[in-house]
Parts: sequence; C-alpha cells; structure tokens
Amino acid sequence: QVQLVESGGGLVQPGGSLRLSCAASGNIYSINVMSWYRQAPGKERELVARIISGAGTYYSDSVKGRFTISSENVKKTLFLQMNSLKPEDTAIYYCNYAGLHIYWGQGTRVTVSS
Repeated sequence: QVQLVESGGGLVQPGGSLRLSCAASGNIYSINVMSWYRQAPGKERELVARIISGAGTYYSDSVKGRFTISSENVKKTLFLQMNSLKPEDTAIYYCNYAGLHIYWGQGTRVTVSS
C-alpha cells in the first residue's frame, strides 16, 4: 500500500507562483514513476508532469517552461513548482504513484484568478 497526501494548493493571482507537495508513505519502490495530473471543471484529468526514477522528466506542452517537477527521495516527497500561473491552470491537482500498482492522492485545489 502507498499513501499520497498533497498540499500547497490555494488561490493565486495570474502571474503568481505556487509549490505543490506530495508526501508519499508506504511501500515505495526505488524504481517508480511519479506524476502530477490535473482536472479542470468539466474536463478530463490530464497529465501535467512526470518524473521517472533514473530516466528524467516529462512536461505537457501547456506547462513546459513554467512548471518544474522534482522529488526528494529521503523524505519521499514529490514537488511541483508552478510559476507564471494562468487562469487556465485552475484545476484540482493530483499526485500519482506508479510502482507495482497505481495510487492517487486526494487532490489539492489550485485557483488562478484576479
């Protein structure tokens, strides 16, 4: 079992920044894939960024150059630094862990509005 708890969401003005965190606990394997997804109102959940252990990172075109995914292995925490936020970034952001099984966090809401 793996537990994922996101934090760091909130209300921010366009152009602002937020840093999301995802604390992972349980049976975390050294070889894994951790990702951030988001789901905006009325839209399907979409992949935002991914970090693959030992292989690098991936970003969707919509966030490339503005968001940075990183991880802190000792504390088993995944981060998403979000800069130059736009209203279209408004969504619930979910942490995802893929090892032997796939797990999701409960989500953290990000609202970008003036």
